[in-house]
Amino acid sequence: MYYSRKRLFKLFILIGSVIIGSASLIYTKLLTDELKIEEEQKVALWAEATRQLVQPDIDEQAVSLMLEVLKNNNTVPVLLTDDKGIIYHHRNIKLPKQGAEQYLQSELERMKKTGKRIVINLGDDEVQYLYYRSSLLLVKLTWFPIVQLIIIIVFVLTAYFAFNSARKREQDQVWVGMSKETAHQLGTPISSLMGWADLLALKDENSKIVPEMKNDISRLQNVADRFSKIGSKPILKSLDLKELVLGTLDYFQNRVSSKIQFKLDFEESKTINANAVLLEWVLENLIKNAIDATLGKGVISISSQHLGDQIVIDISDDGKGIHKSKHATVFEPGYTSKERGWGLGLTLTKRIVEEYHGGKIFVKESELGKGTTFRIIL
Repeated sequence: MYYSRKRLFKLFILIGSVIIGSASLIYTKLLTDELKIEEEQKVALWAEATRQLVQPDIDEQAVSLMLEVLKNNNTVPVLLTDDKGIIYHHRNIKLPKQGAEQYLQSELERMKKTGKRIVINLGDDEVQYLYYRSSLLLVKLTWFPIVQLIIIIVFVLTAYFAFNSARKREQDQVWVGMSKETAHQLGTPISSLMGWADLLALKDENSKIVPEMKNDISRLQNVADRFSKIGSKPILKSLDLKELVLGTLDYFQNRVSSKIQFKLDFEESKTINANAVLLEWVLENLIKNAIDATLGKGVISISSQHLGDQIVIDISDDGKGIHKSKHATVFEPGYTSKERGWGLGLTLTKRIVEEYHGGKIFVKESELGKGTTFRIIL
């Protein structure tokens, strides 16, 4: 439920961002269109003023008005030419100190390619052409929403990764503190149990019970050792993977239902570089999950194979399976398929495999009602 709400919240943030971004784009597009229409009207008025100025019967007041119209265009770049392409006049075009004429000709060619021009009919078959392009303000306004979206995306991503990094550091501190405290708390009862086991071993009637008790005490010692290693860099040594798996299965076979069958498919012994205590913990967690999934009756298979310089371990069961949408969520802290509880086993498993051994672990395949296969790559 927690991770479903978390996904819904992320989806809500994503949809909200898309809506805000889309609204910004639409609003800026409307402003751009309005400004474009205004500039076109301004250029058309400029062209009409140019045409009126060459009329022979224009009075002095009209000339002043036309000149004022021409002077008021302070934003839109324009070029006035005759029908042969000779430039008569230009406005709002910043010329370089050298090569001004060449620059104007190249600017005219660019304007011709845009197709933005107004034909000014002067009469007596004489025409002039007024070429123009969008003002710098309009160009900036066109690019503004894209720049705005890029800034928003960069800001959101930076904040997201910074938040995740801070949260991960906080989680690491919690993991280490919890693990060290657990190992410390287990120390006293384990020592006491070892003493009681030695006392029971002195009586012959307990000869069958004591070995199993010692196995459980040894297992508790391993658990304490595992928790003490969380947060510190583990020592990796060469070990026989098959021997490690067989030892783990041997412990479970005497403690689970006789209706659960274990199958081991190892072609040969495989030597890997790992930490035996932590890797055994990984196998125990996965096998325990498989036992829970079978509900006390089924087959659990463990196989291994080489893929180049990697060793692949598959742990499969024929239990209730995992829904496809939960394949990644199962490794999150707190995830559990039980009605009540707080799962940490697979979270620790992923941490041990990926952070301490540089490997990978994931749900290879799973189908509801047919079973699940977890894959470890080392």
